[in-house]
Amino acid sequence: MIAAAQAQPVNPPQGVSPAPPTVTPPADTMAVPGFWDPRRRPERPDLSRIGVIRFLTETDYPPFDFSGPDGQPAGFNVDLARMICEEIQVACTVQQRRFDTLVGALNSNGGDAVIASIAETPDMRRLVDFSDPYYRTPARFVARRGVEIDEIRPDALEGKRIAVVAGTAHEAFLKTLFTEADVHSYPNAEAARAALIKGDVDLLFGDGISLAFWLNGTDSANCCEFRGGPYMESRFFGEGVGIAVKRGNDLLRQAFNWALFRLWEKGSFTDLWLRYFPISPY
Repeated sequence: MIAAAQAQPVNPPQGVSPAPPTVTPPADTMAVPGFWDPRRRPERPDLSRIGVIRFLTETDYPPFDFSGPDGQPAGFNVDLARMICEEIQVACTVQQRRFDTLVGALNSNGGDAVIASIAETPDMRRLVDFSDPYYRTPARFVARRGVEIDEIRPDALEGKRIAVVAGTAHEAFLKTLFTEADVHSYPNAEAARAALIKGDVDLLFGDGISLAFWLNGTDSANCCEFRGGPYMESRFFGEGVGIAVKRGNDLLRQAFNWALFRLWEKGSFTDLWLRYFPISPY
């Protein structure tokens, strides 16, 4: 899975102190991402030239993409694709493929668009064009309920034990900006979460999307909650997730931008987001 949180680590120039982490003020558990500016309303393109949209997706990235009980594609991305088609008022199909074949299928005319949580990176932009982002993958801290850690700042976390997955942008972020913390690196997310539950560490730092899904599920046993953040530095956590189209397909890209704005403006995007993320990662 190519996710926004998998951006390559970036180290500060030698001799230059890293800037403090950028924090988007946390809202409540119902916070919903909104990357659209009401003052910059996209123009409605000539949608009459769009007869059908063949979406491609995968089925191994719940809750965004998964195979439903009937074997058909399901999830946040699939529902959003169908809402876009309703807004544009065109016929829509959604076909599932292996994730590593999606871009190739798009560029060989096996589909018109890919909606599968593909991160917009410089390498990927050389292969496809993207709509405006409809979500980003924030980083978040998680603590056990009842543990008093109110201030989430680099100086306030001096000596605090923080679990993180080794080799990730989250680890690089901590080692760059939370230099006084006691970073404990684990081989995978499951091990890092287990360390938090057992009390081996004070905090866990990771992908806010996955953590929100975990906190809302049974595996967490209601043990923990978000603290501080979200953190959105693009050089660590990516530039966001959009819908991929063939290079130069400006009509479809503009149609998606217009439809996404309309869905956000009407509140439909918010309703969809809260259905899948009752505990928001933002």
